[in-house]
Amino acid sequence: MEFQQVIDRALRIRQHYAAYEQRLYGRSWTTEELFIGMVGDMGDLAKLIQAHEGVRAIEESESQLRRELADVLWSVIVLADRCGVDLVAAFDEDMSSLETALIAHESGQEG
Repeated sequence: MEFQQVIDRALRIRQHYAAYEQRLYGRSWTTEELFIGMVGDMGDLAKLIQAHEGVRAIEESESQLRRELADVLWSVIVLADRCGVDLVAAFDEDMSSLETALIAHESGQEG
């Protein structure tokens, strides 16, 4: 699956959640509420990473880890969309900048 397809699917799922939230709460979640949800997912992810590294016992931690990583990615995609960030372009720009800096560091040309 291409990354743009991942983004498109994540945003379609967000539309379904928004409709569900509208029925349940009379409104959909704000950007801040979506972020708070991601923070909760990040806490769950931290525990699952510990389980993956053997310092926490969690049943079915590997399948939960996969799901939680996907949840966090979904949240990042949704938040980027809400904030008007072209995530593909931003990722490419950031990785190019990091790569350039690391190559310069490796060759001793940093400055």
